[in-house]
Amino acid sequence: MSRNPITPTIPLDAPGKAHGFLRLPYSRNDSAWGNVMIPVTVIANGQGPTALLTGANHGDEYEGPIALQQLAWQIEPAEVSGRIIIIPYLNYPAFRAGTRVSPIDQVNLNRAFPGRPDGTPSQKIAHYVNDVLVPMSDFVLDYHSGGRTLDFLPYAAAHHLDDAAQQAACVAAVRAFGAPYTMMMREIDAVGMFDTAVESQGKVFVTTELGGGGTATARSARIAIRGAMNVLRHAGILQGGIELEGGSQMLDMPADDCFHFASRAGLLQPLADLGEQVVRDQPIARIWPDDRSGTAPVEVTANRDGLIAARHFPGLVQSGDCLAVIAVAGG
Repeated sequence: MSRNPITPTIPLDAPGKAHGFLRLPYSRNDSAWGNVMIPVTVIANGQGPTALLTGANHGDEYEGPIALQQLAWQIEPAEVSGRIIIIPYLNYPAFRAGTRVSPIDQVNLNRAFPGRPDGTPSQKIAHYVNDVLVPMSDFVLDYHSGGRTLDFLPYAAAHHLDDAAQQAACVAAVRAFGAPYTMMMREIDAVGMFDTAVESQGKVFVTTELGGGGTATARSARIAIRGAMNVLRHAGILQGGIELEGGSQMLDMPADDCFHFASRAGLLQPLADLGEQVVRDQPIARIWPDDRSGTAPVEVTANRDGLIAARHFPGLVQSGDCLAVIAVAGG
């Protein structure tokens, strides 16, 4: 197999604190021998585990980049036992464009794992992370929020795994993150996800959904920053106790019927807001025609009892869009 062309401009295993780039050669119309320069910070000191912290896997999600910029700036090597690898803008082309997928190859990085060393730029990034960075890591925290098309209750999440011991380790790290909600999460399609790639290597994985609408709030940024520090303390990389702001409500997405999808395009009228309790068959949204008046809407009803954990964000929807996710109280 071809060798991955990405090279770090700083050592990944040297003690101290270094800021640099993961340099990906990318020849394009306006730069024949150009590169995609993905910012990276490594903070290392003494013996201990390695944590890989990534943001902007999707380029329109901002809590992770904010948190990781602050950590890269403020954490000093003397505070660390082990190593922290910080990549605030993993999907750097998408981050610069403010888009979910990369504008240079139209690939969703979070569906491109384990990647290809001879593939498109996004596939090369996925391959480098999968084959170089994840194997050297013990803990992986990958930030997400709803981007421009979804809005979430602020939660940290673990997945249902076949390995009970690995799942327990992931759940412990997720609880340590200390988001207002803690989710046992079910994906619509886990094929090609960073989550799946990390978990398949036996690592402790934490992900989040911390808001949405293509922006961050003061609250969601605070949750993101505090959560990363908590995970690093939980891992033993930083000293100190876990800092919590109130409790964390445990939620679960036990089945595919938690997801609700639009059957037609139109104007979305929510009938239940984030955090509201609903019961099965309760109307949770209407979709009005977007091309005429005086016509009855399509009504969307809840598939199950539970709590609205996510909702579509823009006012217009297309057929097939996710309208809402209902979660249930967990243990």
